[in-house]
Amino acid sequence: MEQKALTKWLKIILIGVGICGLIVYIVIFPSYGQSLVYEYPEFSNRYWPWLIFLWVSGIPCYTVLVFGWKIASNIGKDRSFSNENAGYLKWISWLAAADGIFFFVGNIVLLFTNMSHPGIALFSLLVVFAGVAVAVASAALSHLVQKAAVLQQQSDLTI
Repeated sequence: MEQKALTKWLKIILIGVGICGLIVYIVIFPSYGQSLVYEYPEFSNRYWPWLIFLWVSGIPCYTVLVFGWKIASNIGKDRSFSNENAGYLKWISWLAAADGIFFFVGNIVLLFTNMSHPGIALFSLLVVFAGVAVAVASAALSHLVQKAAVLQQQSDLTI
């Protein structure tokens, strides 16, 4: 696949993920919360804390999309293996790890303030695992891109 075509597809995918995320965060979470409050009025005091918690957990996700866009742009400029992309991947790794930790700690806090259920807290471990998996994969890619950038610089100097 050609660099420009790859960049175009990566950006289309990033836009699609961003739109799907907006639908989840702006439409699905609030409407699901409202339906829970309608069916179980005793949960009405939990609606806003949970909604704000979920919205805050989405901020690192959209920051990662911005870094993904920058990486895709660099790929289109034939700078796939650059220190800049390695830095972006390292940031993605840190953001994924931080979001996983935030999500876990937030669920524990909501559990201890009697605004959550133990089953929800256990389910959040799957989200934490996904965040850790993204963090490890991004860190490994960052390391490999950094090594490839060094090799490319050495190759450019010898030619």
